[in-house]
Amino acid sequence: MKPSELASFLDRLVRNKLKLSTMIWGPPGIGKSSIVAQTAAAHRLQFVDLRLSQLAPTDLRGLPVAAKGVSRWFPPEFLPRKGRGVLFLDEINLAPPTMQGMAQQLILDRRVGSYVVPEGWFIWAAGNRSEDRAAVFDMPAPLANRFLHFEVQPDFESFKNYALATKAHEHIVAFLSFRPELLHKLDPQQPAWPSPRSWMMASALHRAGLSTTAAIGAATSTEFDAYVALYHSVPDLQRVLRGEGDDVKFPEEPSMRYATVVGLLTRAEEPRAGYHAFRWMTRVASIEWVQLLATDLFRLMRGRKKIRELYALINRDRDLEKWMDEYRQLMGETGGA
Repeated sequence: MKPSELASFLDRLVRNKLKLSTMIWGPPGIGKSSIVAQTAAAHRLQFVDLRLSQLAPTDLRGLPVAAKGVSRWFPPEFLPRKGRGVLFLDEINLAPPTMQGMAQQLILDRRVGSYVVPEGWFIWAAGNRSEDRAAVFDMPAPLANRFLHFEVQPDFESFKNYALATKAHEHIVAFLSFRPELLHKLDPQQPAWPSPRSWMMASALHRAGLSTTAAIGAATSTEFDAYVALYHSVPDLQRVLRGEGDDVKFPEEPSMRYATVVGLLTRAEEPRAGYHAFRWMTRVASIEWVQLLATDLFRLMRGRKKIRELYALINRDRDLEKWMDEYRQLMGETGGA
């Protein structure tokens, strides 16, 4: 499952109010926790991130307190007591068997000791797999059988959509467009290696003028730096975005073509700039490169609630309208072949 598919599934669980306990498996650094947090935020749900590996059984069940000769268990303050939200048991299989056993009652019965999970709360969990070289414990079969299970894999398109929406540095997005196999490359021999999470850290470092080695490792950082050094070959994108790019040529080298497309996307803040970028691409590039730009451009404008303005500009341009008609016909013929 791709991260974008997981996000869509969790969204539908919330919309349909399905309180089914869900376990998300996947390698470290691909954004499992972020997707859960973003889903909660999108639905205005409270979010409690609980790391069972950092707790003792009494931390979860609570402390016994004597009252009139009878012990009562006082649950901890970090467990939710009202409202709607997501109780997220992150890195659940890093917890020792005793804690996983304690979590079993919480997941199955939605209670532990005297504590009861409020009706409006979802219980979701995540963990790494044993093949990810994480120091995990085997999940007991009775606990595993209480979950829906999803395995998430790194996916560049999902990462690119997130990176563009959050304005990660364009050099990062362009480089990974050219070398998507470096999005996630676990190296158990090194402390730093590339993953979606570490690339976002690398973006912050790069924007500050610092080396990315500490985030993505020396080998990947060296290749990234070599790519950035070639950025002088990118055309004058500001001229294109102003509508003055009639004599600007599209690069021949594939890596610079990716850099050009990503550069236009990250700079096209307004519909008119996006229109000029789209128009220029239809004149200088083959259809696969135009499609690469258009797919992300329309998605970004839709997210910014500016897609109608962009469509209005395109519909007033006869050349673009003709190009769109020919493109639809081509796609129709391809789909029917």
